[in-house]
Amino acid sequence: MGEIKIIIWVVLGIIYIISRARKKSTPDSAPRPVEDYSEEKPVTFEELLKEIQGAKTPKTQPQPVIEPVSSYQTDYDENLKEEEEPLEKVDYSYRNQDSIYETYEKAKQEAFNRPSMEETLKLENTIVRFGQFKGYEQQMRPSLAREYSKDLQDRNNFRKAFILSEILNKRF
Repeated sequence: MGEIKIIIWVVLGIIYIISRARKKSTPDSAPRPVEDYSEEKPVTFEELLKEIQGAKTPKTQPQPVIEPVSSYQTDYDENLKEEEEPLEKVDYSYRNQDSIYETYEKAKQEAFNRPSMEETLKLENTIVRFGQFKGYEQQMRPSLAREYSKDLQDRNNFRKAFILSEILNKRF
C-alpha cells in the first residue's frame, strides 16, 4: 500500500514538472525585464484620491433630449366612469326570476290532492316469497382443527395420523 502512494506522488511530480516546462517554453510567458520603480517618486494619498475621483466623473455630459410638444391636450380622465360596476346584479331575486320555486310550490299543492301511501297500499298487492334470500346466506363449514380431530379418531386413517405427528412434533 505504501509503495502505491509513492508511485502516485512520483507520477504527479513528473506531470507538474512537464506542465511548468511547457509554460516556460511558450512565447506568451517570456520573462519580462524588471523595471526599476525606485526611481519614481512615491504617489501620495491626495494624488491617488484625485485620480480615483477623476475616473468617477464622466468626461462628456449627455445632452438633454427635447421632446416635441403636441398641439393638443388629451384628457384621459374623460372616459372614466364615476364608480365601478358590480359583476353581478344586486337586485336579483331568485324567487321572482327562477322557476324552481314555482315548481316546488305547485308540487306541494298537488301533494294534498293525491292519496297517501297508507291509502294506496293493499296487502293483496304485496308479493311475499319466503326463502328468496337463502342463496346469499353463508354456510357454516367445520373448522380445519375439527376435521383433523375426526380423522385422528378414526383407526383406518393411521397414515394421516402418522404424517401429522411428524409435522407437529419438533425433533430439533
